[in-house]
Amino acid sequence: MKKETARQTRQGFRALLLFSLIVAVAGCGYRFSPGGEWIDKSLQTVFVDNIANTTSEPFIEIYLRNGLEDQFRKSSRFRLAASKDAADLIMQGTILSLNVPPVAYDRYDKATEGRAVMTIDLLFEDRRAGKKLWAVTNFSGNETYRIDQANPSATSVSKGTALQKLSNDMAEKAYRNLMSGF
Repeated sequence: MKKETARQTRQGFRALLLFSLIVAVAGCGYRFSPGGEWIDKSLQTVFVDNIANTTSEPFIEIYLRNGLEDQFRKSSRFRLAASKDAADLIMQGTILSLNVPPVAYDRYDKATEGRAVMTIDLLFEDRRAGKKLWAVTNFSGNETYRIDQANPSATSVSKGTALQKLSNDMAEKAYRNLMSGF
């Protein structure tokens, strides 16, 4: 009889502990993925405007715009608008700089690895009210790529792939910050 009572007591304690943990996590306001709750629910469509490119690197603005559009496309909170006039919200941006210095060398002092470092400004605004909802300045990211001294074409492909990945990663990080209100 004592063993059964002790077992029931342990089960009751475990259930109480589990319930307390659930209540504590639910009550603290922690969320696993931000949903943009801070943005007015009536604002539902987004247009990602052309990104200004102040660098000499071609296509980087297209990579970044595509990355931002992909983030909104994946979102259950927003829909992409076909034009500025059809959008509630506008995402605008400027690529301020893109540096691609070599960061690793072989024993003959030949570069073997480069790092693309991009800095951007982004602005998210309510088109109808003309009001800035969110902005980030001097937002930066980086991505490394392989340099093949014997094959410039392979280096160009490696760099292009790194720039696309960098753009997508920065778009994802910016989107998470936007949705969190940071």
